[in-house]
Amino acid sequence: MHLIIGLGNPGRRYEKTRHNMGFRVIDQLAEAHDIPLTDHRFDSVVGKGAMGGGAVLLAKPQTFMNLSGQAVRGLFDYFRIATENVIVVHDDLDLPFAEIRLKYGGGHGGHKGLISVMRHLGTGDFCRVRMGIGRPSTREDVERYVLEPFALEERGRLSMLLETAVEAIGEIVSSGIRTAMGKYNGKAIKNFNEEV
Repeated sequence: MHLIIGLGNPGRRYEKTRHNMGFRVIDQLAEAHDIPLTDHRFDSVVGKGAMGGGAVLLAKPQTFMNLSGQAVRGLFDYFRIATENVIVVHDDLDLPFAEIRLKYGGGHGGHKGLISVMRHLGTGDFCRVRMGIGRPSTREDVERYVLEPFALEERGRLSMLLETAVEAIGEIVSSGIRTAMGKYNGKAIKNFNEEV
């Protein structure tokens, strides 16, 4: 079984912010694979189903971003998931907006949700789906930037970006991280003409 975790913050206030890309991908996965997100356990909203020929558990931790690891650890232990079958989806300031990068292992890049997950799992050896949100164009506070909704010009590309993330995760589940990395790394969504 693969445990697919989207990082974000619960509540309507944060629903459409840049920092909630992980939650949005999980919602898209649930819709695409008909997996109801109706179960509540270990401080997470979860759904169990199948995709890519394998069993998956989708999860949205409800502990707020900086404490995500607490929820992840509970699910990890209860379902006895191997770390190589953990996939964490998160926003990434170091990637341009609408670029996706798949990665296995490595550091946290200062992302507080990843820091918490790594601390609670005791390792960084899991798959990551990094969703580029870019950096603010001015020296505005980064924390404020990630907690803002996407700009109007960005919103038109969001649906295609989410669809690509769903495809990439399906590839990880069915073919493994290395194959998926070769296919999706550096893929940017370039359609500027989609209606908002």
